[in-house]
Amino acid sequence: MSIAEKFSLNDKVAIVTGASSGLGVAFARALAEAGANVVLGARRTDGLEATQKVVEEAGAKALVVATDVTSPEQCTQLVAAAVEHFGRVDILVNNAGVGTAVPATREDPAEFRKVVDVNVFGSFYMAQACARVMKPGSSIINLGSVLGSTTAELPQAAYSSSKAAIIGLTRDLAQQWTGRKGIRVNAIAPGYFPTEMTEQFPPGYMEGMIERRVPIGRPGELEECATAVVFLASDAASYITGIVLPVDGGLLTT
Repeated sequence: MSIAEKFSLNDKVAIVTGASSGLGVAFARALAEAGANVVLGARRTDGLEATQKVVEEAGAKALVVATDVTSPEQCTQLVAAAVEHFGRVDILVNNAGVGTAVPATREDPAEFRKVVDVNVFGSFYMAQACARVMKPGSSIINLGSVLGSTTAELPQAAYSSSKAAIIGLTRDLAQQWTGRKGIRVNAIAPGYFPTEMTEQFPPGYMEGMIERRVPIGRPGELEECATAVVFLASDAASYITGIVLPVDGGLLTT
């Protein structure tokens, strides 16, 4: 197999959760451009239809399945729909996520639980459902964050806790499944990217953080995060499992 072939996802089937906006759309597009057919899951079906067009314009096939990842039953249904439609699942990108920025003394317990339910339980439910049908050589990519390893001057206890949990989840699932099932499990840890979440930052916050803590000196482009996902999904990363790959412009070095 040539180097170029190792990066190809031809004939692969990928599931992307949280595919209705932001990084989810970028991941779906990149996977499609690399050759994969893509199953799109999210609660907002209107956004999924737009992402479906993006995938199809890239020359791949797409399947839209409305999914709330906090429901184990809906996660199982999403995977079953993928297998019924495409015959297999080779790649999971656990992208669905939410966040809050509330001082810890005032954070509502229900809101804290919601963040953990989506980011941690949702990632586990999807990984569990996919691992039941994936064949050796498959790849699961969880979405962590630099906030799983550092702080960023905002009160984000729920979000940071959930992303730290993703590190442990990724490591343990890799230990359980890579040797026994042949499923690699990795995560990426994005830094600052233009998404719906970063649009909610206070004015000037992201610019100040980038100036002080990001050696590359700018926010990331969505495609720069998506290429990391394609790499981890491909045979080019066949000897990589259990890692968290920062895609952060060097933020974690400061």
